[in-house]
Amino acid sequence: MNKEKRLQILTRLRDDNPKPTTELNFSSPFELLIAVLLSAQATDVSVNKATDKLYTIANTPQAILDLGLDKLKSYIKTIGLFNTKAVNTLKTCQMLVTLHAGEVPEDRAALEALPGVGRKTANVVLNTAFGWPTIAVDTHIYRVSNRTKLAMGKNVDLVEQKLLKVVPKEFKVDVHHWLILHGRYTCIARKPRCGACIIEDLCEFKDKTSD
Repeated sequence: MNKEKRLQILTRLRDDNPKPTTELNFSSPFELLIAVLLSAQATDVSVNKATDKLYTIANTPQAILDLGLDKLKSYIKTIGLFNTKAVNTLKTCQMLVTLHAGEVPEDRAALEALPGVGRKTANVVLNTAFGWPTIAVDTHIYRVSNRTKLAMGKNVDLVEQKLLKVVPKEFKVDVHHWLILHGRYTCIARKPRCGACIIEDLCEFKDKTSD
């Protein structure tokens, strides 16, 4: 895929959704961090249902620590892998209180040092909470990038590197959100909705559908 075609794709996505954001509910960097931590192998809808109740009771590291493990589990038990996530959430909250005065650090290394927080989660927090031009590559973005030929790579890290290289600066802050939403609702895994796609004529996927 050439530079001009990439520019057209990104321009159309921007025109269609000028101010994209995550579908996770949050009102602070901490709420976002915990929501993203809980969202691994779970839907945003299931996470929102849990955190909407949790955050009315506890939405700071200390408040969640005060809940304790069993009470925390009772709020997130509908989310997949909730036992492990509850343990990691409490460990993360303890580190935030002990090392960062209860605040979410605007620092990649510090974020990735938190239990349950990997590169993807750090990218989401840095991008969505702090406005960094980072690109968190999940399964949706990996699929869309490879399928359209926008940025091809054999794993998520390679796709992230390629996107950072080929996406112009003016699009970098928002491209994560455009691609994840496109993958979630249009360029879906089993049968992409090519007939309803605003970039269908620019996409280089060979097996397009008429839907």
